[in-house]
This record gives sequence, C-alpha cells and structure tokens, in this order.
Amino acid sequence: MPLSAAASAREILVRLHDVMAARSPAQAKLNQVVQIVGEAIGGEVCSIYLLREGVLELYATRGLAEEAVHVTKLAMGEGLVGTIAKNSEILNLDEAASHPAFAYRPETGEERYHSFAGVPVIRRERAVGVLAVQHAEPRAYADVEIEALQTVAMVLSELIANAGLIDGGDVPSRPQSTAPMRIMGLKLVDGMASGCAVFHQPRIVIEHTVAEDTEAERRRVYAAFDKMREQIDRMAAQAEFGGGGEHDEVLQTYKMFAYDEGWARRINEAIDSGLTAEAAIERVQQRTRQRMRQIDDPLLADRMHDLEDLANRLLRTVSGQMGTAAQMGLRQDTILIARNLGPAELLEYDRRRLKGVILEEGSLTAHVIIVARAMGVPVLGRARDIRRQVAEGDLLLLDVGEANVFARPTPAMEEAFEAKLLLKQKRKAAFAALRDVPPVTADGHRVTLMVNAGLRDDVHALDVTGADGIGLFRTEFQFLVSATLPQRERQQRLYRDVLDVAGQRPVVFRTVDIGGDKALPYLNTSAEDEENPAMGWRALRVALERDGLMKAQARALLEAAAGRTLNVMFPMVSEPWEFDEAKALFEAQRAWIAGRGRRPPTGVRYGAMLEVPALAEQLDVLLPNVDFLSIGTNDLTQFLFAADRANPKLAERYDWLSPSILRFLRRVADQAHAAGVPIAVCGEMGGRPLEAMALIGIGIDRLSITPAAIGPVKAMIRSLDRRALRARMAELLGTAPPRTLRADLGAWAVEQGVELA
Repeated sequence: MPLSAAASAREILVRLHDVMAARSPAQAKLNQVVQIVGEAIGGEVCSIYLLREGVLELYATRGLAEEAVHVTKLAMGEGLVGTIAKNSEILNLDEAASHPAFAYRPETGEERYHSFAGVPVIRRERAVGVLAVQHAEPRAYADVEIEALQTVAMVLSELIANAGLIDGGDVPSRPQSTAPMRIMGLKLVDGMASGCAVFHQPRIVIEHTVAEDTEAERRRVYAAFDKMREQIDRMAAQAEFGGGGEHDEVLQTYKMFAYDEGWARRINEAIDSGLTAEAAIERVQQRTRQRMRQIDDPLLADRMHDLEDLANRLLRTVSGQMGTAAQMGLRQDTILIARNLGPAELLEYDRRRLKGVILEEGSLTAHVIIVARAMGVPVLGRARDIRRQVAEGDLLLLDVGEANVFARPTPAMEEAFEAKLLLKQKRKAAFAALRDVPPVTADGHRVTLMVNAGLRDDVHALDVTGADGIGLFRTEFQFLVSATLPQRERQQRLYRDVLDVAGQRPVVFRTVDIGGDKALPYLNTSAEDEENPAMGWRALRVALERDGLMKAQARALLEAAAGRTLNVMFPMVSEPWEFDEAKALFEAQRAWIAGRGRRPPTGVRYGAMLEVPALAEQLDVLLPNVDFLSIGTNDLTQFLFAADRANPKLAERYDWLSPSILRFLRRVADQAHAAGVPIAVCGEMGGRPLEAMALIGIGIDRLSITPAAIGPVKAMIRSLDRRALRARMAELLGTAPPRTLRADLGAWAVEQGVELA
C-alpha cells in the first residue's frame, strides 16, 4: 500500500536492516531491496542503477524485463536516470515520456508505465547510482514517498559501497597531475597571498545508516546540538573586529540558525524513520543541497549555505570527528581550501597564519564573505574541482584580482608573483600618498570622486582614500544579511552611524534595491517565477507597492539625519511619476516627524538613478524636480544592449567604451548640465581608469566608485588634460566610430602620458 507517514519509511528500513545483515551476495541483496521498496510504494516498478566504469547500469529491477538487467546502460546525463545522476537531483513526473530527457529503452518493456520518480544515491557528495520507481497510471508521487526513497538511497549507498559495486568516489589524496596548474575562480574578497594548501576538513564517511536504538540516536543528536551551540556562542563572543558592523549581525543571524527548531525537528523526523544520528543529519543535509541546486536566488542560497555549515559542524560533533584544520592548528602560511565555509568556521582560524581562502562554491553576498572582508582575508570563489586538483601542502599563489590561483608554481612563476606583489604594495603606497591631494586635472578642472558603500565598515574608506563623500550607500545590504526585516530603530542606528563617520562629507543613501536577484525570503520577493528578474518586480517597484517598507525606511533616514542634510536617491526609476510618488511618500513622513516635534533634517535633496533607458526620453519632465541625477551603468548597459551581463557568451560582446553607450551618456549629461542638475556615474564603469577618462571626456565630472579604485582613478585624473580629451572624444564620436573606442582611447592616453595603471 502507498506510504502515508514517516513510520512507513521506518518499516522499510527495518526490512532493509535484515537484508544488509544477511550473508547473501550483493546482487541478491539488491534484488530484495527493489522488492521491498516496490511493495511499500505500491508501484509496479522499482529499479536500481549503479555507476560502473562511468556509465549507469541497470543492476536490479522489480517490474522491468529481467533480461535488461546488466544490459541497459545509460551515460551520465542520458535519459531520466542519467539526468538524476548528473545533476544529483530528484525527478517526480506524472508522465515520464513528456520530459525532454526521456530516453526509451525497448529491452526494458517500460512503455507500459507512465509515472516516474527517481532519487540519486549519494556517496561522499557524489551520485553513484539512482533508485527509481514507476507506475502504470499517471500520478505525482507524494512528498512522503520521495522522502522514503531518499532515505532508502542513503542505506543503498552504504550497501553498494561495502560490496565494492561502484566506481571509486573518493577524492584522491594526490591530484592526478603534479605539474603547475592555473585554476580560475570568482573574485570575492580582493587581495594577493601565497601559502601552502590546507583542506578545511576531512570528509566524514558515514559507515552505519540504520539505527539499532532510535532513542539512543536521539539523545546523541541532542547532546551534539548542545555542544555545537556552546561552541558558536563562544566564538561569537570572542570575535574581535573593532567598531561593530554588519559582520556582527551576520554572526547573530548564524546563531539564530543554530537554534532553529525547524532544523532540529527535521533531523528528529529522519531519526524516527530509522536512521542513525549521523545518517539523519546527512539525510537533511542532502535535502538542503538539493534545494540549493533549485534556488536561483543567491541570497536565499547563501542562507542555505549557513545551514549546511552548521550541519557539517553538527555531524563532526556527533561522530566525534572534530578535526578541522582550525582545531589542529596552522603551522605555516596557509591558503585554506573548502567546498564552502560558514562565518563561524572562518573565525576559528589563526589570523596570523591564514593568508587566503579558496572555495569551490561561494558568492559575493555570502555571510562568510562579509566576515572575511572584515578580517582582511582574500577569498577566491567558484574554483571548480579544486579539491581534486590540489593536494595538501601544495604551494599556492593566490591572486584574487586576476580571479585565479597557481598551484605548484615553477620558480619563475614564484618570482613573477613576488615581483607583482611588491609592485602592488608600492602602487598601493603611492596611491595612499595621494589621499590628501585633490583630483584636479592637469588643466585645473576639479573632478568629484566619491565611494560606493553598503556596510558600516565601508564608511571608514573615506578617511583611507580621501574621497569627497559617499555617492552611493546601498541600504539593502542591511536587509540582505538579516534573517528578519530590520526594525526601523535598527535602520536608523546604521544611518546615523554612517552620517557621524562621514562628518561634513555628503552621503547619498539609495533606498532599498531588493527583488530580482536580491530576494528577501521574509518579504517573499523571490524572483523564481520571473523569466527575467533584472527587468521584473524589484527596486522602486517593490518599494512603492510595499509602501510600509519604504515608509519605515523613510522615517529611519529622516530621523537619522536630524539637523543635517539628507541626500536620498531612488533606484530604477523608469518614469517621472515613480520619482514623484517616492518623493511624496518621503515628504509625508517628513511632515509626520515635524508634526510630533521631532528634529527634522535641515534639508532633503532628492535624486533619481537613471538605469532604465526609458527615463532618458523624459528628462525634460524629470530634471526640474530632482536635485541630482546618478547613472547606474551596470543595469543601464544590459538594458540598453538587451544583453544579460551575467551571460558569459555576452560578457565580452558589449563594451562600456562602445560608441552607443558613450553617445547615450553624453546626451544625458548635456541635458543635465543645461538644466543645472549635478550628474554622477555610480556604476562599475567609473572605477576603471580608461572608462573613467572617457566619462570625463563626455562631460561627467562626478564619479562614485569602489574605494580600491579611488587611487588609480585619481592618479589618472591628475595626469589628464581635460580640454584635449574632450576635443578627442568629440572627434571620435562625431565620425563613423568603430565597434569600440577602447584601442583609440588607450593609444591617445599613452601618447598624452595619461596614467592608466
């Protein structure tokens, strides 16, 4: 009969326990497994496919043709079974043949069956087989049935591994090659470092999956939870960054996950099904990984990474295998390697020895990256398969700026790396010497250089770089690192702290830019149903619809700026009426504050971000109502060219120095100047010296860029003759220009002695 409760999964495990304990051959055991599972599910077919010599071989079946056993084979990615194994994903189909990956194998006789459900058999984070069931009638399998199949798959992984039926799945102790190797990744925290490779933790292999005593397993998990929570509380209390910041909020959010009763309940339910404590934790962890693969929203995925980090810690605790590299101690300068890390795990390492981190996964918004930035540790992410290509003790040369790491370098590579590092340090010192020197061109024109920020700690870059102010403070960062919606008082405290540190220097606060690829689970702003999230329900569109969110932020900003000038900017304005509505909302909150006798700002300056090309067609309507205009070149470029900036096939195709984008920006700048409205560029384009030079050449004299770009851009400005540049830009854009002006502008800069390094 079909499964109806977790207790049915336990009944299956009890029967499987007897099968595993028997001394019969492995093939006989697998034949029994498909009979047991097929009967429990009430389906006509249950099959097991195992990975053998790189292909998935039908190894046992109940319902398919017996002559197909050991004959039917599928490549990884081929058919439904191959898709499950390749992607380590679950398939639950009421009509199997309708799936694009369906591949018919006539020898199996499966044409009689319509519905299909399959789960991967995972061994050491790798799919080594597939367990599948089928029914003659179309039907969707219930969640409890899929859960039971996943639980059985865990037990199967132990059975087939012990029988030696699958290809070896371990990561080799040494990589296949010992030659020098360059491994590419994603820039997460900039910096250069050299050190020996150290793996964060050994893989914990679960040897026993079926519980003998459920209550004993439950007690082990409870004890492990208590011990893990004590460790995290202690680490959070001992973490020292100085001055507070978002990393403190990250740790508080991380602690909240550790005390999450829902997570503990899911592990308990897995124990109820008959799994050991270790297997139950791994079972829930596998479910988390599968959910992560289905999540397009990077912020929600980052929170799932935190939960997986805690699961790793809990698994080590309950198994007694506590030996991470942090506990064992770092003996030399180290580059740490991990699939992923949680913020608390990073804090365990000796900061004197930890020189850098390389992750197989990771993203810019992950909690561990915020903590790493506060620690000053460079991090490279998305370094695919690095744990298979690098061995413990290998020398690594990490250059996050170039998004790569060299493993086992030759002496010549080491020498070149050290020379670059020394040069970078000298350049950094030279740029630091420009801190108090104004960004004035060689012909006496003053350019305004401001920094982009989003974290409380970023504000200190004003003093380090000598920037004129903060041209873009991304207020959404506080929302993204929080597990719940930040209360108005907490928002107000952040904004006031930022203004206090900035002093007399202006700060432009951008209202929350959420939605799209920056979803907040607690506000249900996920873009999973949107085909193109970048052009969807996000930024000001969300804020105007969820006006309670914007009202709270408006009050927080207005109260934080009491007695000072508040500069506020609205993101992704598509038409002037959106700006008008947002401004009216702020003005209503301003009147509310004044009506209650609270001290208001001395003045409020309202600005709009031009990211949507449509707004440029109504500048004559918009400009009389705004105090300033900022161009967000990142989104503007992809909208203008209809090119997704995250698509690698298009990444190099559309250049910021294309005549199209430069002509567009020049037209906007000319209109803003004619209306007497200050205009700035606050996108990544302004942080690159050559691109910044082009912007100055078309009349844009205000740039808001990353703190690291202030020195190089200031050096460029001070070596530049603006009048000569403007004449050259007019000449280049007035003729039939090439696809990009990059080569022409680069040659002109060299000829004129403009510093672009």
